[in-house]
Amino acid sequence: MIIVLSPAKTLDYESPLNGFDYTTPNFLGKSESLIKIMRSYEPEYISDLMGLSDNLAFLNFERYQTWKKQSKPSKDSRQAIFAFKGDVYQGLDAGNLSNSTINYSQNHLRILSGLYGLLKPLDLIAPYRLEMGTKLKSGEINGLYNFWKPELTKAINSDLASQKENTLVNLASNEYFSALDQTMINGKIISPVFKDYKNGKYKIISFYAKKARGSMARFILENKIEHSKELKNFNLDGYKFSREASSEKNPTFLRKET
Repeated sequence: MIIVLSPAKTLDYESPLNGFDYTTPNFLGKSESLIKIMRSYEPEYISDLMGLSDNLAFLNFERYQTWKKQSKPSKDSRQAIFAFKGDVYQGLDAGNLSNSTINYSQNHLRILSGLYGLLKPLDLIAPYRLEMGTKLKSGEINGLYNFWKPELTKAINSDLASQKENTLVNLASNEYFSALDQTMINGKIISPVFKDYKNGKYKIISFYAKKARGSMARFILENKIEHSKELKNFNLDGYKFSREASSEKNPTFLRKET
């Protein structure tokens, strides 16, 4: 079983460095080609291209200028699972995962990335922002989806081939999961759904659903779940499996109170 997550816009390079091992992203050559393009843009163009404020555009302009391949953890480099700090990663709560769970995650968790393509949890990354939906056009590049899709689909299939059950658990956003060619995935795709009760009915509430996706990833990793039928046992944060609301591809979890 392989889990895929989206990255987060919010980053943490301030917390003390941990003692975990680290690995190197597989697609650094392609990352470097993207960085070369982004370095050629002025902050004003970056602001327009990515819909960023002037301050954020200038911050990322500087990040592109100083970006380099990382050789060890530092103030400008840390493992992906500890660098991302958005809503999903609040649910994952990597800082409180055991060493054995973190090590297990290396073979079962992947993070989709506009800059790095596909990250293992312990891959070293520098601070960046480049969302998968960015309509980047330069030379033969016509958007990041076209740039990444063949490579990422092939990589995910390779990861699935080594699993006991070739199931891909999609806990990513639509923006990022669209970077995979779902018609070419050699396995079963399962996309869990999380709904909260509000105003008399169950609905997807973005903040809670994002956090729940992280919690589901944590549940799978901590319990070393390798068969999709066990996903229905997820019960963190008050969610419970609903057979009536579920389909084979979309197991649905409901929560009455928040």
